[in-house]
Amino acid sequence: MRIIGGKWKGRRLQMPSGQWPVRPTTDFAREALFNVLDNRFEYEASSGLDLFGGTGVHCFELASRGCRDITYVDRNRKSVAFMKRMAEEMEFPLTAVSGDVLKFIKKADRQWDYIFADPPYDMEVVTEFPAIVLESGILAPDGFFVLEHAIRHSFSHVSGFFESRKYGQSVFSFFVAGS
Repeated sequence: MRIIGGKWKGRRLQMPSGQWPVRPTTDFAREALFNVLDNRFEYEASSGLDLFGGTGVHCFELASRGCRDITYVDRNRKSVAFMKRMAEEMEFPLTAVSGDVLKFIKKADRQWDYIFADPPYDMEVVTEFPAIVLESGILAPDGFFVLEHAIRHSFSHVSGFFESRKYGQSVFSFFVAGS
């Protein structure tokens, strides 16, 4: 896996070997997403939240572009330990949280400017997930939320939805707060 933009552009990341329960976003899809974000997001002045963080590559991309307030949430302890170690090695600001994403959302006592979520495609509440995030109050008033999901789902009916972009078998649906 490689970082596709910012000060660490081109840097390869060595993921821990073995059976790691993740489905990383392809470089192609991630590059397309960050091309969109680069035109809509002021990284240095914003906060980012990565839900179902997995490999953490989304956090690396945010940090590489100058984001100074990044939160990573995943229930896999090995993933969280890896992210903590890498953030320390690469010296970027990261709060890594080990735990269930839905519980984290319910307990969160702050807002983020940008939220990215890549839940398991077979997660039971995936169809309700955008509403869960948007109704929780964790998205800042001028913020936006991106959900990566399988092509079989459409979220155009959800309040706050403003567009979807398809890349291979993945779709990124974009939402804004307060709609």
